[in-house]
Amino acid sequence: MATTIHPVIPVRQYRFYFMSTGLRRLPEYPGSAWRGAFGHALKRTVCVVRNTPCNQCLLKNACAYSYIFETPPPAGAEKMRKYTAIPHPFVLRFPENLSPENDYSLDVILFGHGQRFFPYIVHALQTAGQEGIGGHRQVFALRKVDEVDPQGRAQTIYQDGELQPQRQAAVPPLPPMPAQLQMTFHSPLRIKQDGKNLSPDGFNFGALFGTLLRRISMISYFHTDTPLETDFAGLAAKAKTVQFASRRLEWYDWTRYSSRQQAEMNMGGVIGNVVLDTQGLEDFWPYLWIGQWTHVGKATSMGMGAYAIRAASLSDNR
Repeated sequence: MATTIHPVIPVRQYRFYFMSTGLRRLPEYPGSAWRGAFGHALKRTVCVVRNTPCNQCLLKNACAYSYIFETPPPAGAEKMRKYTAIPHPFVLRFPENLSPENDYSLDVILFGHGQRFFPYIVHALQTAGQEGIGGHRQVFALRKVDEVDPQGRAQTIYQDGELQPQRQAAVPPLPPMPAQLQMTFHSPLRIKQDGKNLSPDGFNFGALFGTLLRRISMISYFHTDTPLETDFAGLAAKAKTVQFASRRLEWYDWTRYSSRQQAEMNMGGVIGNVVLDTQGLEDFWPYLWIGQWTHVGKATSMGMGAYAIRAASLSDNR
C-alpha cells in the first residue's frame, strides 16, 4: 500500500472515583454489573415515554438512552442496515491499582458524538452507584470525575456537584511505531473465526486485526463526521500473513446473567500478551494504536477486549 490511512475517531476518557465502605462484593468481573446498573439508571433519568420499546419511540433519534445503549442505525445508513443496533459510542474500563483502599474507579471512554451526552452519563453513574451494583447491591458514592488525556494526565472536571466545561473530543496523537511492540490484553478478548471462539493456541493476527478494522470502521461511520475510507480487502489480506514474534495467552472463563435473555451467558475470552516485529507493518499501526481506546471483540461496552501497547523488550520474547 502506498499510503497509510489514519482512522479519525475523536475520543475522551473520563475516570469516575467512588467511595465504597465495607467488604467489596462485586462479581469476579464487574463490567456486566456496572453496565447493567448504568443502563437502567440512564433510562430512568431521560425516558419520558414509558412502556414503549425504544425502536417504536418517536424520540428515539433524540434520546440519550437510545443513542448510548440501544444505538439504532440512523435512517438512510448505508452500513449495517439489516441490524437493529450498531456499536455503542462508549466503553467501560476498569483501571488497575489506581485507587486507595476505600476508593473505586472506573473509566468511561466516549467516541465522537457520544460526548454530547456526558452530563447524563455522570448523573446516571452517580445514581447507579447510590442504588447499588451487583447482586449484593454494593453502594458506591461518586466522589469526583477526572478527564484523562492520552498521556495519562488527569484533571478533575466534576466534584461536589459542579461540572466543569469539557474539552472537545480529539483523536489521540499517533506516536512513532517501535521496532517491536507488545499488546497486553487486560480483559477477556472474545473473537470468533469460522464460527468458533479463538483459543489461545489458535489466536492469530489476521482475525484480531480484521475484527478491529470492522469495529473502527463502524465507529467512525456512525459516531464521527469522518467515515473511514481505506483498502479494507487489502489490509485484511495482508494481516493474514503477519505472525506473532511471541504469544503468551490463556483462556479466562466467566459468566454473566442476562436479564434480557433470562439466562447465564458464557463470556470467556483470551487474556495475556503478544509481541509483534513491526517491520513492514506501518499500515496497521494507526489502527492498533486507536484500538486501545475502542477495545476489540465482543462485549466491548462492558469492558471486554481492552488492551494496551508498549515497546517490547528482549525479555518479552522469552
